[in-house]
Amino acid sequence: MNILVLNCGSSSIKYQLFNMKDESVLAEGIVERIGEEIALFTYKSPAYTKKKQEMVIQNHERGLELVLEALQDSEHGVIGSLKEIDAVGHRLVHAGEHYSDAVVVTPHVKQVMQECIPLAPLHNPANLIGIEAVSASIPEVPQCGVFDTAFHQTMPEQAYLYPLPLEFYLEHKIRRYGFHGTSHKYVSMKAAEYLGRDIAELKIITCHLGNGASIAAIEKGRSVDTSMGMTPLEGLMMGTRCGDLDPALVIFMQKDLGLDVDEVNSIMNKKSGMLGLSQLSNDMRVIEDAILKDKNQKAITALDVYCYRIKKYIGAYFAAMNGLDVLVFTGGAGENMPIMRAQVCENMDALGICLDQEKNARFTGNIEVLNSAESKVSVLKVPTNEELMIALETMRLLS
Repeated sequence: MNILVLNCGSSSIKYQLFNMKDESVLAEGIVERIGEEIALFTYKSPAYTKKKQEMVIQNHERGLELVLEALQDSEHGVIGSLKEIDAVGHRLVHAGEHYSDAVVVTPHVKQVMQECIPLAPLHNPANLIGIEAVSASIPEVPQCGVFDTAFHQTMPEQAYLYPLPLEFYLEHKIRRYGFHGTSHKYVSMKAAEYLGRDIAELKIITCHLGNGASIAAIEKGRSVDTSMGMTPLEGLMMGTRCGDLDPALVIFMQKDLGLDVDEVNSIMNKKSGMLGLSQLSNDMRVIEDAILKDKNQKAITALDVYCYRIKKYIGAYFAAMNGLDVLVFTGGAGENMPIMRAQVCENMDALGICLDQEKNARFTGNIEVLNSAESKVSVLKVPTNEELMIALETMRLLS
């Protein structure tokens, strides 16, 4: 079975074609800057790489056409015809409380996504455009979707309700939803599998640390809490997002500083986090270089705040689950930043977390056990693969 996985943004299409016999990637790439004056198209397979090609791509339909043309190109393609694509799996963002699992795309699914646009105004419209583009180009191929919020629908009420007047939840569904669910599910499953343990017997904390960052508490394979809330702004400090803060600050910034709603929203989502505190970059690689090479004090302080907030969430989820068996680091920073992992795990022996510094310093693209022999908690670095998880869920649904 060949499954094409799509992640459609407002002006982009990321794609991977999987051969599910061995879970290998036949081809992958990205269409960028759709609708702009100059768009970019990238395609690569194990035998061929087309560098970013500049062209005009008016809409997502044309972007998908380019992807499909490249996949079946007579010289560099990896399939003979579109009939060799058995299904399309979509990364979808928000379905509110409607779905707790992957879904086959139906008119009802699209209706739900429309209804949830106020909860994800940047993502849901783009996801819908991607679904319609597939319907236009390869209408006979079944489509499935995996929502970022689905995995966290197992959270209990005490975890997802905000302490606001109850009618805000009952009438407007204002509650915590959580995101990065596909990644949290994938790495928790992989960690249990690698350790040879039954996930139904484990208490796991997964730390997805990229430009966006979130933590999940996973008990018996089910999400029981996560750091992001109604939007991806709540929770950890991130690349450009502030994460948790006093909600009265929003009022203060508008009332006393004279900022309007859009300005405050931009500050909290695009100018805060690592970028805001370091005054340097939201890229953790730049931050790491500034610390190790230049001893940049603002970068050091920003990382201190970042790690401290991660430690607090780990402690909170340890308490919520009454214990911890496995701690997982994933995402760009989680997988590739030893100094951050070391700082998070420092002085955590009271919780049974002890890192082996030599293991932690290794740079590989594989799953690695990072804890020392005396650690009661297994500490793992697990490369995430949301695209493969979507392909696996699509295959499960259609099988």
